[in-house]
Amino acid sequence: MIASVLPTYSRAPLAFVKGSGSWLETADGSRYLDMGAGIAVNSLGHANPELVEVLSAQAAKLWHVSNLYEIPEQRALADKLVDLTFADTVFFTNSGTEAAELAIKMARKYWYEKGSDRTEIITFGGAFHGRSMGPVSAVATEKMAKGFGPLLPGFKQIAWGDHDGLRAAVSDKTAAIWIEPVQGEGGIRPVPDQCLKGLRDLCDETGTLLIFDEVQCGVGRTGKLFAHEWAGVTPDIMMIAKGIGGGFPLGAVLATEEAASGMVAGTHGSTYGGNPLGCAVGKKVLDIVSDPAFLDAIARKAGMLRQGLEGLVASHPDVFEEVRGAGLMLGLKCKPAAADVVKAAYAQHLLTVPAADNVVRLLPALNIAEEDISEALSRLEATAASLKG
Repeated sequence: MIASVLPTYSRAPLAFVKGSGSWLETADGSRYLDMGAGIAVNSLGHANPELVEVLSAQAAKLWHVSNLYEIPEQRALADKLVDLTFADTVFFTNSGTEAAELAIKMARKYWYEKGSDRTEIITFGGAFHGRSMGPVSAVATEKMAKGFGPLLPGFKQIAWGDHDGLRAAVSDKTAAIWIEPVQGEGGIRPVPDQCLKGLRDLCDETGTLLIFDEVQCGVGRTGKLFAHEWAGVTPDIMMIAKGIGGGFPLGAVLATEEAASGMVAGTHGSTYGGNPLGCAVGKKVLDIVSDPAFLDAIARKAGMLRQGLEGLVASHPDVFEEVRGAGLMLGLKCKPAAADVVKAAYAQHLLTVPAADNVVRLLPALNIAEEDISEALSRLEATAASLKG
């Protein structure tokens, strides 16, 4: 008999009843150190008091009115995002997948309104942009797409790091190039700064739109508010989600006025997107994370964590091969199966996240305490030792 919850996830035999900061607790009182943060979602930890206060206050006033009306909380968060980024305009969604669908529509509508048949979007090997039909068609790996055909046409995927292949793929049919500045599901693979600059130059040269997917790597995760800032370039369209809600379902598409020019009244919508609850929480998250002192603290803690992980690689070369990533978006490439490392860490009451290319992800809360970083490193040490035993 099928389970009451559709079994599309291979779930660990763990259930948590409460959390605080970087710790989760089961019904029997067992505590687990959470170095996954709900896959980079709980950016300020579990049950963050400031977010609880904001959510509770908003919940006592107004939950939902729909986008048929002005929503002050939505406007406040949009204004803040515009002030802090390249963007001129923002559309709010409930998730990164919904943001991906809008990014596709926006890029294609832009060219349609210009009277052009540029509809093709270029993506990259190892990419992950969501699990609805648009993102699945864009990636089109067997794992993601098998059994769901026919896929949507108009996507072309280039091998990761194939600069010549990318340049050859851009044509007068190319609407946009779509990339994660740091691949998350693909195995914590940062795009080098010079490559992001090269992408921007290529798009400027050919008139192509540049789309950044910062759903996982954005909102302070790399030590700057958005990962592309390290390269000193900006996109035309950007997707965000995960960390912006601090655990509340919230996503957004940010765009320049030019890139968004085709999206007029009636071209897109969302019943729940931009609701007062999500936007009130998102505004508070952004207020906290965008503070320069907070971002500096991320960089300091990231340095501490990375140094410890490098030490683990040196001490356990039969378990760990290398450290990857940026800021508090780090990965350990493993020699045993990454899934086995994640499972072994459960025995040490440590939560991590698997990724492609046999990588274990470490995506802790951005405000993780330094003593919790030290504890995580100690538990990873014990995990490695248990795998050798």
